[in-house]
Order: sequence, then C-alpha cells, then structure tokens
Amino acid sequence: MKDRELAESILKITREHPEYSYNYKQIAAVLGVKDSFIRKRIVTVLEQLSKNGTLEETERGKYQIKEGNKELVGHIQTVSKGGGYFMSPKIEKDIYIHQSNLRNALNGDKVLIKSNIYKGKEEGRVLKIIERVKKEYIGIIEISERFCFFIPDDRMVKTHFFIDKKHINKAKNGQKVKVKFLGWPKSAKSPQGAVIEIIGNPGELNVEMNSILSEFGFPSRFPNPVLSDLETVENPNYDKEAKKRRDFRKVTTFTIDPLDAKDFDDALSFKELDNETIEIGVHIADVGHFVKENTIIDKEAFERGNSVYLVDRVIPMLPEKLSNVLCSLRPKEDKLTFSVVFKIKKSGEIIDTWFGKTVIHSDQRFTYEQAQEIIEGKDHTYSKQLNTLNSLARIIRSKRLDNGALNIESSEVKFKLNEKGIPVGTYIKVSKEAHQLVEEFMLLANKYVAIKMGKPEKNKLISPFIYRIHDDPNEEKLNDLKIYLHSMGYELIRTKNKPISFSLNEVMEKAKKRKELQLVSPMVIRSMSKAVYSSENIGHYGLSFQYYTHFTSPIRRYADLIVHRKLFSSLGEKQVHTKDQLEHTCNHISKMEKQAVDAERASIKYMQVMYLKEKIGEQFKGMISGLTDWGIYVELEENKCEGMIPLNSMKDDQYYYDSEKKITSGYGSKKTYKMGQEIKVMVKKADLHKRQIDFKIIN
Repeated sequence: MKDRELAESILKITREHPEYSYNYKQIAAVLGVKDSFIRKRIVTVLEQLSKNGTLEETERGKYQIKEGNKELVGHIQTVSKGGGYFMSPKIEKDIYIHQSNLRNALNGDKVLIKSNIYKGKEEGRVLKIIERVKKEYIGIIEISERFCFFIPDDRMVKTHFFIDKKHINKAKNGQKVKVKFLGWPKSAKSPQGAVIEIIGNPGELNVEMNSILSEFGFPSRFPNPVLSDLETVENPNYDKEAKKRRDFRKVTTFTIDPLDAKDFDDALSFKELDNETIEIGVHIADVGHFVKENTIIDKEAFERGNSVYLVDRVIPMLPEKLSNVLCSLRPKEDKLTFSVVFKIKKSGEIIDTWFGKTVIHSDQRFTYEQAQEIIEGKDHTYSKQLNTLNSLARIIRSKRLDNGALNIESSEVKFKLNEKGIPVGTYIKVSKEAHQLVEEFMLLANKYVAIKMGKPEKNKLISPFIYRIHDDPNEEKLNDLKIYLHSMGYELIRTKNKPISFSLNEVMEKAKKRKELQLVSPMVIRSMSKAVYSSENIGHYGLSFQYYTHFTSPIRRYADLIVHRKLFSSLGEKQVHTKDQLEHTCNHISKMEKQAVDAERASIKYMQVMYLKEKIGEQFKGMISGLTDWGIYVELEENKCEGMIPLNSMKDDQYYYDSEKKITSGYGSKKTYKMGQEIKVMVKKADLHKRQIDFKIIN
C-alpha cells in the first residue's frame, strides 16, 4: 500500500466518524493491519496529515478530521424559503445548506455532504445523493400541447416534475395524481416522473383525504392478497381456548373508550381479594393469536406501522374483520386477550404481577363521558369498581409526578362535520379523570412488561426487545424555551437536585391558571426529544420510567404486536429476533409513526382551511402562537384554527423577527409582537391546495 493510498484510507475512516479521535493502533485495527512496518508508516502518515491541516491532533498521538474537512452521511430537510438543513444523529446541530449547494437533493434524501466554515458559521454542500428516500409524490398535473408538468403538493419540494407524454397514463389536465420519481438527469432543470395513479379532481373531500394518505405513504384500501389471507382467519373456540389460558369470563370486566370507537384494544377487570387488596387485570386484545408472523396480513401491518386517524376517517393497520370484530373487545362477547394482572393494595402498593394469555367477557362498554359521570357521582351498577380504580389511578399518577414525570395536559380540537363530512364547527376535547384512569393503568402495564423483559435477572441473559424511549431534553432547545417563556412572562427556574421536569410542571400549572396552557404545552413538547422505538433502552424521560414499552394497543400499533410476541416467547423460554432485526423494525415503525402524525396534522389543516374558506372577511380574536422570519402565526380564540399574518403584508412598517429575544419588531415604529399576545385579525385568504390560511391584522 502506497502512502497516498494509506492517507486516503485514513481520511475515509476519520470522515465517516468525524466525532472520534484515533491513534495509530485504532487506525491499524480498523484497516486490519498487523504488519509492524505498515503500522509505523501509519504513524508517519497521521503526522503528515496533521501538518498539512487535514487532521487535527486533539491530544498526544490522537487525531481527528479537522473542521471544514468533514464528510458526513445523513438526510436533507428542505425549508419553504429555499435551501435546507443537513441532519444526522452524529452531529448535535443541523448544518445549513444554501439552495445553490443542494445539488438537486429533494426533501428527505439521504446524502453525502462536506462541511466548511463560511463567515464564521458551519455550512455544507451536497457531494452526492446516496438515496432518493421519497419515490412517489402527490400533486396536480398540467398538460399542454407541447409540455406536461407535475406540481407536487409538498411545499418542501421546490421544483416541478417533467412528465413525458408516454408517462401520462390517461391523466387529464388539472387532475390530482400520484407520480413516481424516475430520475434527474445532470443536464435537466427538472426531475422526471411518471403518473402511476389518478386520484381525482382537486377540491373534492374524498380526493383530498386520499391525497393526504398517499402523500405520507399510506394506502386507502387493503390489497387483494390481504383480503384473501383474511378468509383463512377462523373464529376461535373460546371454551377450548379457555383450557389453555387463564379464564376471566366470570370476573367483572369493562372497557372505557371514545364514543365513536370501534376497535377496543383494552379492558379492565376488577376483583376484591380482601379488605385491603384488589386484583386488577389489564386485558389487551390478543392480536398475535390471529395475525401470525410473516403472513401476508402481518407484512401489510408492518408496512403500515400503525392506524392513521384523519379528521373524517380511520385507516386501520388491520382489516376491519380483525380490528373491529375478532380482536375488538366488544361487550357481551367472549374474547382472547393477553393480560397483565396486578395485585394492588388500596394504598397503591403493587404486591404481585402476572403475565399471560387469557379469555375475558366484557360486562359493560363505557364511553369516557359515561365513566366521568359515574366518577362525578352518578349511581351505577359498577360505581364502586370505577371509583376504586379511579382512586388507585390518582395515587399511581401522584407517585409518577413525584418521581419527575412531565405533567403535560392536552386539549384536542375536534371538528363537527355535517352529513357530507364538511366541517361546520369545532369543539375542544378535554382530558378528564376518566381518561387519566385508563391512561394510568395502560402506562402501568407497559412499564411492567418492559421491566419483565428488560430488567436483568440473576444468571439470565436479556433477550433483545423493543423499548419506547425518550431521551433527556437538549440544553440548546431548553435555552430557546426559556427565552420564549420569558417573552410570555414566565420564568423557568431550576430546582436544585431535581430534574428540569419539576420546573416545567410549575410553569404549566401557572399557564393553566392564566388560560395559556394551549400555547405553553406545545412549546414544552417541542423543546423535548422525540419519543421513538429502539432496541437500546435509555429509559423514558417524560414518564420518568427506567423501563417502558408499548403493549396496550396491538390493533393499531405494530410495535405492540411485536412486544406481545416477544413476551409470549419469553414466557415459553423461546427467543425470537436478533437485535439487528429489531433495530431495523424500530427504525421503520418510528418513521411510520411520524408519517401518521404528519398525515393527521395535514387533514386537520385541510379542514381548518375548508372551515375558514366560508368566513373570508370575518374578524376574530386570536392569540399569537408562533413567530418566524416570514410571519406571525395566530390561533383563533373561537374555533382554535391557526393561520399566518405574512410579515410582508403588514404595511404600517417593515417588520423583522428577532430570534434572540423571540419577538417580531417594526424597524421604524419599534412596535413589537410576542408569543401569547392577544390580537384581532381578519380572514384574508384560505388556500385549500396549499392548506394555508392568511390573516390580516386589525389594528
């Protein structure tokens, strides 16, 4: 090996891992070099690369790639105003990439970049596009005599696609279509695509909802092979199954779910053992009994990752026969379940836990509203059971918060739809004690399953497992949050020897009293890391749990189905899946979870635009919910719809956003706008295609 080849090999290693420093022994080990002569040459080459400024000697004999020579692999996230940011788990801060340095990279693409210091700041340029991550796009096709172009709905895609006439696939001018990315020739101004599906005419509600599903990678129907496979799934013989399982059919059992729910994942059973001890069963639909690993249904469920909840419809992970019938824990029917059964003292102390397959018979189906009425004093056959469960849930919740769990209360905006599915009003869905009752027992079951699978026992190896993890908050994001809160009149004061969650809970309690929780809670959530699935357990910061997983919703989350299989195999002393297989699965289902959330938000935004389109020119009171370089975001008090006042539309002055003070100011008037400020606006424009609402400020 020549010195030049040796230098290139060393640079390849250090560029792939720019966060590490290497000595000559580590370089030799990576290269598989054992020859003492070549190892000496590695020392010499490292010194030469340090002298010419390519490497930096971080400590005696240890070298790292020098700032400005980094080559990194990661993903591009473009921004609406042009350019984008390079993101990688290997770097703490995203690297800005100017539009001219994107090299035809599209939003989400996996790329190789080189970073440099420009005007004192780190910037990057794309060297190579490794993978076009998104291969299909939704948008409008424009056909003329000479040309045919496709305009993507995705605002992060800043280019139109050229469609050759032979790839139109019978689409008509102005239709909404799905296009497959074919390539982007070096000499071409636009990428090339081919129409693979005609969705319909823009503006039709069904077409737009199907467009949102396609945009985020979710099919609107199950393919024929899945439906054929479904015919082989048989109704179980419950008496026969009861001989292999623990039989809970004579134990008081009920479900508590939303009014419009059809897929009942979970049920609670209640049995008094003595004056001080209660047996509480958390019974979860045994989806694994019906959906066997590597079947066609299983593979489809894996691809979807989870059910998707749009404003006007649910796109289930499993076909309706499973999600709403066989697996759903419907009242007055025998059902197969996988259960965590707790023996709990009335003081909240857990004295025993049992895991296993069961058969149940739900005696009663409660809506959250019905359960809440009983908690608030309404008499019912199961009043004693519900109120005892609620008392225990309060104790468990109190202990969790005392341990440092975040107390984030969410209020969800829901739409009132007419018979055609058109939004005619909004209302707030508030989480009350009935919701918290169910939540606490589901959290408890998830926690104890994770402990069972993840906590080391003496002389026993831990099997690879899926955890739901939530990392500690990033200090930089917390500092940004601190500035935001200060601009709204809140102080984030850290309590000595306690996690920051205690201080955040105090702020949210004050915000609740000031009726600003709907603004403060989302800001706190944004400052946190994202909860994801992983085979590496680092705990769950937000819940203050050392061990946590998802076990309680296998009808709508694929992660839970895997957890069921892992738990069942461990009870039978069998082990399935390697850690690498599980990590691949974790990455996929985390990605699909994010896409499902994005699809849900897109459907909410579309409905907001549709609702306000009928109110152009009307005036509303609102509260500033966001500030950016390009506009002021406002949430309307009356209906919780959010829109934007573009800064360039404010004609009384030239306004700019001060990112350090987190305020928007006028150059001449010095007039300022801050988060949480109440203002009056007029609905100026509602663009259904862009899912965008523009407001005009009323002085």
